[in-house]
Order: sequence, then structure tokens, then C-alpha cells
Amino acid sequence: MNSRADQLKAFDRLLNVMEDLREKCPWDKKQTMETLRPLTIEETYELGDAILDNDLEEVKKEIGDLMLHMVFYAKIGSEKKAFDMADVLNGICEKLIHRHPHIYGDVEVSGEEEVKANWEKLKLKEGKKSVLEGVPRSLPAMVKATRIQEKARGIGFDWDDVSQVWDKIEEELTELKQEVADGHQENTEAEFGDFLFSVINLSRFLKVDPESALERTNKKFIKRFQYLETEAAKEGKALGDMTLAEMDVYWNEAKKLT
Repeated sequence: MNSRADQLKAFDRLLNVMEDLREKCPWDKKQTMETLRPLTIEETYELGDAILDNDLEEVKKEIGDLMLHMVFYAKIGSEKKAFDMADVLNGICEKLIHRHPHIYGDVEVSGEEEVKANWEKLKLKEGKKSVLEGVPRSLPAMVKATRIQEKARGIGFDWDDVSQVWDKIEEELTELKQEVADGHQENTEAEFGDFLFSVINLSRFLKVDPESALERTNKKFIKRFQYLETEAAKEGKALGDMTLAEMDVYWNEAKKLT
């Protein structure tokens, strides 16, 4: 692996490349924080895909893409005389030092959960009015629910054990079934949301990331369904003309392969 000096040299090289691009490239000249935002979101999802695929070579490339975006934002910030990369890096270093008194101070912690609790308490002392302020509004709903629950847990608002979570899931499922039976669409949507929220709660207790778990299932379904399409086509069959029982034959074959 590269030495610390080589890593710093590479980062300095990226800063220099960014300077060149911003000065000389017509496309890079025109970019703003607003135009970069959707591209950054896309790059973040691409990194997420690479991580789920356990493709470390692709992870490396996607980290590079995201790093470029961070340098780009810092460059634009410096042009606005608002901040530069040194301000960004020193800022995060100061925040990490402040929020880890068990490393940089004399606070003692018993484990991970106490670290999280201290983190949220420190944020409130810094002026945050709510522990939920740090949850981005634009997060996908499932990710947002997870973060909301994690932050609430950080200050002690949580179930005591997993049995209570199972009970809550059963309660929400019963309420959902009742609204479906009554034919109340608006109430059904509300109860369905409550049911999903309780299932996400369970994922935390099981130490499963629900977003990653669901995406892995998505990928698995896509792979099996495309196998079904391919094998049916080999025999000159169209899925729309096949019975469910006929499709299940290929589906069960796909399950054995994945």
C-alpha cells in the first residue's frame, strides 16, 4: 500500500487537477453546487452498488468519483470566499475530536451504544434543537426511517428488547388487516406505513441494514426473473402467453442457481 506521504501527494495532485479543470474545461467552468448535486447523489448510489456487489475495484473507482465531487464543492466554496478544502478538513477534524471525548478527553464509555448516546447529547449541547435535525429531508423513506430510529435510540427512546418489537409488528399487521377489510384506502396507507416502520425497527435489533437487505433481494429477483425470460425465449415462449405454473418451472430452476 502507499505511504502516508504518497497519499498526501495524490490528494494534492487531485487539488491541482481540479484547479486546471475549473480554469480550462468549458463544462467544469459552468458547474455550480446546484448542478453537481444530482450527479453527486448518482455517484453515491453507484458506490452503494459496488459495495453490495463486493467489487473492491469498482469501490475504489467510485470513491474517486465522489472524492472529485468533494474537491469540486470545496473549489466552488473558495471561489465564493466562503471556505476552502483546509476549512472543510479542519472542520470535520475538530468535530470528530469534540464528539469523541472518550478518545481525546477523559470520558470513559462502556461500549458502542454509549458512544452513540454521547454523540447525540453533544450535538444537542452544540445548539441542535432536536436529535432528528441531522436526518436529511431528501433521504429515501426507508433510509430516513432507519436514521430516525437510530437517533431516537441514541438518547434512550427505544424498545428494551426484541420481543417487544415482534409484538409491535403483530399489532401493526392486525391494524393494517382491519383497515384493508374495512376498505379505507387512506387509513390502509397510514397503517401500511406504520407496519413498515415497525419492521425497520426489527431490522435494527437484528443488526440488519434494511436498505441493503432489500436491495440484495431486488438484485436476486432481477437475476431469477431474467433467467426465466431467457429460458422461456430459448423455447420460443412468450411470458405473457404462459401460465403461472409454467413460469414457476423456470423460476424454481433459477432459485437453485442463485
